[in-house]
Amino acid sequence: MTLSRLMPLLAATVAAVWLAACTTRVPLPPTAPPGPVAVPAPPSGPLTGQPPVSKSRWVPVPWSELPGFETDALHEAWNAWLRSCERPAPAFVPLCGDVRRLSIASEAEQRAWMLGRLQPYRIESLDGVPDGLLTAYYEPFLEASRTPGNGFDVPLYRPPADLGARRPWYTRQQIDTLPEARMQLADRAIAWVRDPVQALVLHIQGSGRLQLREADGSTRVVRVAFAGTNDHPYKSVGRWLLDQGLVRDATWPGIWAWAQANPQRVQEMLWANPRYVFFREEPLSGLDADFGPRGAQGVPLTPGRSIAVDRASIPYGTPVWLASSGPTAQLSRLVLAQDTGSAIVGAVRADFFTGWGEQAGEQAGRLKQNLRLWALWPK
Repeated sequence: MTLSRLMPLLAATVAAVWLAACTTRVPLPPTAPPGPVAVPAPPSGPLTGQPPVSKSRWVPVPWSELPGFETDALHEAWNAWLRSCERPAPAFVPLCGDVRRLSIASEAEQRAWMLGRLQPYRIESLDGVPDGLLTAYYEPFLEASRTPGNGFDVPLYRPPADLGARRPWYTRQQIDTLPEARMQLADRAIAWVRDPVQALVLHIQGSGRLQLREADGSTRVVRVAFAGTNDHPYKSVGRWLLDQGLVRDATWPGIWAWAQANPQRVQEMLWANPRYVFFREEPLSGLDADFGPRGAQGVPLTPGRSIAVDRASIPYGTPVWLASSGPTAQLSRLVLAQDTGSAIVGAVRADFFTGWGEQAGEQAGRLKQNLRLWALWPK
């Protein structure tokens, strides 16, 4: 996402004993049928203050096209909108005073304000296709130790000092095997986790929470946030397993089952993905614990109300109406475009932030279904 938030994953890799008291998940309500909304006709001219998008076209539509607009719990999304107003896109700067004022207003007042100040635009591909793909991502929650040993043998590293000078940096396999690479990472470990597959999950998601045991035996919860990569492309370990003929089920439950049955080949599987992620440690207490990591917009993510998008299709900070119907979730809601990811490419493409912990990971691991998006842009 800068996080990335790169693909949906299963959180079964996380030790449940640490998750029971620290799990946040997003409720997945049924889609409400759209109700009648009295609104002006959409503008027929060009989009005012046209955002710099190159991968999508924006088609003005009436508010009545948005499914579930009259029934969404807008106050849940308002926290995410307040966060976006900490670093607003230029087009939304004039609206942020109203957004803050309306944070204590009724949903009817919030809805009326949106009708008066925003125009919905259906997001389509450049060739006019309005349908796309919704996936999800989350923050893993791992048990970790400040020092190696007693089963904690997999390091999570800060960026090496020469990361910017050497592009690309060493591959994942070289980091594990070359003395010169290991020397560059000496004393750069933030913490150590038990399982290399858990660490891979963390690398792919781009951030996570650690139940961290300090050297003195005390424990606390911290966040490890995305701080950079070795600049190599991401390669799917699931795809590698399929290409090798080792599995038929390349979902994360299937990958995890294969890894447990073939521990002698896990390292080979991990090396199939040359990309390596570095982290920075962040304290996690008070209000910070109620939000996710900072997304590419530079503001903390809100479970169930933040999405990652292709910024060449939707600018950061844009309020977006999201509609998706599938076996995992029925979603019709206001969300904010606050993040991106290397796998989030295309006009109608979004990654839905589900939160942190076991249940959030289960949701993220299952969610892969159709999608429609409407950008809500100032009139």
